[in-house]
Amino acid sequence: MIIFHYDKTFEGLLTAVFDAYNRKTFPDRLLEEDELEPLFVDESYTVLTQTDKANRVWKALEKKLQHTTRNMLTHVWLSELPASDELIFRYIRKTFDRKQSIEMNFADDDVLQMRNLAQKVDREKCRMIEYVRFQKAADDIFFAPVSPDHNCLPLILEHFKDRFADQKWIIYDVKRNYGYYYDLKTVTEMTLDSTNLFPEGKLDEELMAKDEKLFQELWKGYFKSMTIKERINLKLQRQHLPKRYWKYLTEKQ
Repeated sequence: MIIFHYDKTFEGLLTAVFDAYNRKTFPDRLLEEDELEPLFVDESYTVLTQTDKANRVWKALEKKLQHTTRNMLTHVWLSELPASDELIFRYIRKTFDRKQSIEMNFADDDVLQMRNLAQKVDREKCRMIEYVRFQKAADDIFFAPVSPDHNCLPLILEHFKDRFADQKWIIYDVKRNYGYYYDLKTVTEMTLDSTNLFPEGKLDEELMAKDEKLFQELWKGYFKSMTIKERINLKLQRQHLPKRYWKYLTEKQ
């Protein structure tokens, strides 16, 4: 068994692809740098992430794959599911090794898994766009905590940058403890020292703008007044609006 250790970044994975072809040895497992190896390892190699190598692999993929398929690679990476990096590695290797395109060859299990997993992440992205709820802070920055199953925050930034271009905002992934801040010009990645600023999915009332609490109550009142009690179907609600998102929706709190 051949083991490659790398830093668990997308650039590191592309560098691993470059090194594998350069060394003419291909890994059976991809492990984190300090991760324990299984028994009976024949060879172990540590990949040093290099941007130039990663870029060369990506440019080669641009020649072999359509734009939507390259997006699929990043979607699968952002799924953060176990062994998703090994799936991407096998897909890239098959792309380079075969003369004909594998993009539509769903008889291949790796191709089918890639398509299905990318679709899951894309559905999560669409849900984030629909379910993000901003709360206005005292410093006039609009804040939205989220905790998606997959790491889809980078996929929704362009939408919110275009949609809310005239206001400062922060979208923060509580689960992964990082977020993005938009200052009316650029989007910057950020982290907070504490996530206790938003207990139970809400911004702490001491940090809210004076009129934010009023707007939240008005929105809840509107939501309640529009509800037809005789037509309430909680099962259908949970089907279209999974319960794990409710804590971040003003109307459901």
